[in-house]
Amino acid sequence: MGLYEWYLTLRLRNSDADLPETVAVIVTERDLLESDGYRTLERFFEWAVEFGAERIAVYVSVLDGEVVGTIREELAGVRAPRELAVRGPGDEEQADAPIVVSIGLGGKHEFATAVQGLAEEVEAGELTPEDIDETAIERELVFPVQPDLVVKTGAERLSDFMIWQSVYSELYFTDVNWRDFRQRDYLRALRDYQNRQRRFGR
Repeated sequence: MGLYEWYLTLRLRNSDADLPETVAVIVTERDLLESDGYRTLERFFEWAVEFGAERIAVYVSVLDGEVVGTIREELAGVRAPRELAVRGPGDEEQADAPIVVSIGLGGKHEFATAVQGLAEEVEAGELTPEDIDETAIERELVFPVQPDLVVKTGAERLSDFMIWQSVYSELYFTDVNWRDFRQRDYLRALRDYQNRQRRFGR
């Protein structure tokens, strides 16, 4: 750890403000496939856990659907400090693990599938329209996590990231590309988070 990282760590530890319990990061397929992309992901897991994250979510934005299988295979070899669950297009089983990774499973598609599932339950007489609330919808989502902090590297665009789950998340954008993302960049995101007043839609 360098001097600057040590300084940021000291500021974080001595602050009365909370650190995020659930952290998410948005990357692209290119970010992972480029040199050290997966190693940066391993380090991100380590930093998040070190600074108090109980849950971690990763959204991999995919333009070429053919790379989904390759990314799945590579993720199987990634070192993670906690159990990791990976889901992609076509997966409907809920990813209930401390670390979850979405490969190209967009928020719009996930939400539409959840609504279809509820409609089928209503049609089967297992549910009434009056019973449909936020809890019912979240039960149908593949990714049940609700990030406190979302980090987006490279550009100020969220893509199709967890539309339902991130509605009250704090968003942090950095111009630093994923391959160059270092611990100091993550610590800066945490400091920015601590300096905000969360309103949760109020």
